[in-house]
Amino acid sequence: MTNTPITRPAPVPRRFGALNTLGLWTLYRKEVHRFWKVMFQTVFAPVVTTLLFFAVINLAFGERRGDIAGVPFADFLAPGLILMGLLQNAFANSSSSILVSKVQGNSVDFLMPPISALELMIAFIAGAATRGIVVAAATGIAIAFFVDLTPTHVWAILFFGIFGATLLGMIGLIGGVWAEKFDHISVISNFIITPLTFLSGTFYSITVLPEPFFTLSHFNPFFYLIDGFRYGFTGHADGNILIGIVFILALNAILMAASYLVLRSGWRLKS
Repeated sequence: MTNTPITRPAPVPRRFGALNTLGLWTLYRKEVHRFWKVMFQTVFAPVVTTLLFFAVINLAFGERRGDIAGVPFADFLAPGLILMGLLQNAFANSSSSILVSKVQGNSVDFLMPPISALELMIAFIAGAATRGIVVAAATGIAIAFFVDLTPTHVWAILFFGIFGATLLGMIGLIGGVWAEKFDHISVISNFIITPLTFLSGTFYSITVLPEPFFTLSHFNPFFYLIDGFRYGFTGHADGNILIGIVFILALNAILMAASYLVLRSGWRLKS
């Protein structure tokens, strides 16, 4: 009796096709799970902060401010605060996720798998947008007990909400790659994100601004986001909605290209 050697087929590399949907979906789920497991910090805390902003500003200035273009001050204020929370949390999610991975030395977890730069970009941005939208939805539900948030133009709410979340998700992605410590992220947040948000007409109509501040406001992307989002609820806009759409689409396209190039080059990630 002779022993016949057992032959096994040679291993064949797994084929993922043009898009590694499994890897993309896994990384996206990881990004969502990352903020969801600490939802009291990442979701409920921003909601409480926004409600405090709303209560303090409305109680302090509501009665004296009166209507703005026929819109009650509280109804004018609420959409801006909702989108402000969306933008800040979308930025925080992608920036902190990448920076924490770099600081802890586990960025290899998403660099070593067969996931392309495009798939990495989509997963990080989608995770950031999801957190921003969840915070905005929770804030909207809470604040609806105090103001009328009946949608007037649903398409505007969806467009400026979704593209605002992706815009800040990409800024957070690029910022997280660039940053080497948490102080760097704080610089972006405190000296860029927060000032642009507060000076975008969140708490006031830009029509009251003198020149040159009125004109300069039209170069602030946050103005178009908040103005368009508010238009979706109140039907009133301080700026041109069509210009806002083109401006935001162009800025998203530029930042998308920049995000892809940064991830493909491996700058400050692989070196």
